[in-house]
Amino acid sequence: MLIAVIGGLVSEISDNIATILSIYKVPQLTYGSFSAAQYSENVFPPLYQMVPNEVYQYKGIVQLLHHFRWTWVGLLATDDDSGDLFLQTIIPMLSQNGICFAFIQKLPKRTYMTKLVDMYIEQLETYPLLIQNKANVYFVLGERLSFSGLRWVLFLAHFSSLPPLGKVWIVTSQWEFESLSIQRSWDIQDFHGAISFTVHSSHLPGFQNFLQIVNPSWAKGDGFIQNFWEQAFICSFSMFSALEEDIKACTGEEKLESLPRTLFEMSMTGHSYNIYNAVYAVAHALHALYLSGLKHRRWNGRNVEFQNVQPWQLHHFLQRIVFNNSAGDTLHFDEKGEVIAGFDVTNWVTFPNSSFVRVKVGNMEPKAPLATLAPMMFLSSIKGSDYDVKNPSWPKTHIFDEQSLPISLPTPIAVHRLVVHLLKAPHTEHCTLWTYIFSMAVSLSTYIQTLPLSVCNDRCHPGYSRKKKEGERFCCYDCAQCPDRMISDQEDMDACVKCSEDHNCNMNKTQCIPKMSTYLSYKEPLGIILATMAISCSVLTALELVIFMQHHSTPIVKANNRNLSYVLLASLFLCFLCSLLFIGQPVKVTCLLRQTAFGIVFSVALSSVLAKTINVVLAFIANKPGSAMRKWVGKRLANSILLSSSVIQAGLCTLWLSTCPPFPDADMHSVDGEIVLECNEGSDAMFYCVLGYLGFLAIASFTVAFFARKLPDSFNEAKFITFSMLVFCSVWLSFVPTYLSTKGKYMVAVEVFSILSSSAGLLGCIFSPKCYIILLRPDLNNKKQFLRRKTYDYVSL
Repeated sequence: MLIAVIGGLVSEISDNIATILSIYKVPQLTYGSFSAAQYSENVFPPLYQMVPNEVYQYKGIVQLLHHFRWTWVGLLATDDDSGDLFLQTIIPMLSQNGICFAFIQKLPKRTYMTKLVDMYIEQLETYPLLIQNKANVYFVLGERLSFSGLRWVLFLAHFSSLPPLGKVWIVTSQWEFESLSIQRSWDIQDFHGAISFTVHSSHLPGFQNFLQIVNPSWAKGDGFIQNFWEQAFICSFSMFSALEEDIKACTGEEKLESLPRTLFEMSMTGHSYNIYNAVYAVAHALHALYLSGLKHRRWNGRNVEFQNVQPWQLHHFLQRIVFNNSAGDTLHFDEKGEVIAGFDVTNWVTFPNSSFVRVKVGNMEPKAPLATLAPMMFLSSIKGSDYDVKNPSWPKTHIFDEQSLPISLPTPIAVHRLVVHLLKAPHTEHCTLWTYIFSMAVSLSTYIQTLPLSVCNDRCHPGYSRKKKEGERFCCYDCAQCPDRMISDQEDMDACVKCSEDHNCNMNKTQCIPKMSTYLSYKEPLGIILATMAISCSVLTALELVIFMQHHSTPIVKANNRNLSYVLLASLFLCFLCSLLFIGQPVKVTCLLRQTAFGIVFSVALSSVLAKTINVVLAFIANKPGSAMRKWVGKRLANSILLSSSVIQAGLCTLWLSTCPPFPDADMHSVDGEIVLECNEGSDAMFYCVLGYLGFLAIASFTVAFFARKLPDSFNEAKFITFSMLVFCSVWLSFVPTYLSTKGKYMVAVEVFSILSSSAGLLGCIFSPKCYIILLRPDLNNKKQFLRRKTYDYVSL
């Protein structure tokens, strides 16, 4: 009695058989590709899948593409429902992970041989387009015989003298690297380095021994093994056929291990492993059914027989079966009838003699919990001293992201152990084979340098970001250099990243570097020059003040109010020293004092100049007979002008300090690549009010002195004051545009220079002629010379 069906290497066959078996509720265990019908609401409940859901391996392959940054891939799928469903599933997954497909190529499906030839020729017409395409990675979904069909296309291309493809093949678990007997000698170098997610398999004890003693004479009721034997060994069991076709006779003693691996593999493949597990799944289910039915047994002699066992009764036990096979793997199904297992990540190494070897480089467990992120590698650097030949274990390293499945890969030392273990194997072929693999692993640097790229265009180097191409897929883009103060430190960045305010980008726009703090320092040449000038001028002013005080009784000192001269010299001395507050690193005290002290001291100096000028004018007018201005001439008016003018400026500075005082600040933006340490004025309005008031005093002094410049007297200061105020006003009128057009520490240097030059102008124009007379021409410093050119009495104040 039929109790279960095991088969279905091709999904189309599984679906058709399931349609029939579902009527009788006969369980079917499929060991091949996942049925397309299973994607819809369990159309065939009696169908049990010995292969995990293909969606899991799609996720793993997408993860693999993402890891190697292969963003421009070609898609090849069979021209049937399975291929269409594959494309509908994989294209959105690729897009979500930043991967584009360069083209979609349909592979011929199973059909009659006459039609296949036409299909292969049609496929050959698209071969030049595949060669010219930028995609170096092909993602292939095919049925079991698709590999043989693709080999026909490549063979015809080679026969037509077309160049080899030279692509990286990534294939799904349906593919098997097997050939028809006619293809046994065809080259398979085009598939060297292919990566496949194969159905998980383990080594079964005794399997190799079994294959070594297989004999076609065992077949009873098996119509396939003799057919396979004849095609694989190119012989015939019929003596008549052997003589007629001029081929050798089959002896049955041929060894399967002598066949090329493209015809027969001696290792346990994934599909064979699934068949093995399916048989034991049915056996364990029957055993469980047997145990549950013991209480309803009836004796027939010494044998126990089942009473009316029906196929549908097996479903209950298959759905709940859990057992360990002889390899130690645990087998059970989930609620959807899918076996809970994983995929092996396999790298295919091919050789010129049409042989190949599967190198298991990792595995993917769909149901495994997510683990710690770590780099993924196939053949990595190998340390020659750290291995254990007796224990070639495979420690696992996991790689995943939040939306993908964990793929475990062996660590480098595990690859090394396995290689050394195989190198010591007695079989000569294995030694030669693994020596080749070992040499590939050792030359890792070359391996990495030649890692193929599969992108639409060259990657954007650090310092550039991707810029979308109009009318192209998002994987195709131009590279645009990062703007100022923005960087990209990785390849293919979507957008540049802005540096923080205290950092600036380097010349290549690849990293943010800390900005250098700058200020007008005493250690730099400009600061040294300005400080030297300030100290020299202050010393010169002090000397002139000493000279004036020593000659205080001389007419030239007494002329035009000597007390005002003392005040002016003292204020100029302080003006020169105030400029030193602008040099050096700004701190809270210097920021509070520099502008306010400069404004108050300068206002005192200009007030003194204004009082001197008004004294000259009033003295000239007051000496006229009957002048009513005589009562205004004297120290009281001068002191009033000096005090009132200074108090106004002091009031402005007090208001400034009490509302928005200056404070130390850092200017991050004015000068590229520098942080300018400066004093923030707090209130620009108050700053310009202080300067404006100084300008008002200067203009007033200049105006009064200009009109008094031609008054007759040997010691008339009006002409000197006029010229000094002309220098003063010229300096500060040029200061404003110069100050606003400079940046950083040079703004401070401009202000310091303006203070020094304007103060030096007052000192030089007003007091240099007097010092000249006092020191070099004392003969002119007497009362007789003072009265020589007078036409009226000049009152000495």
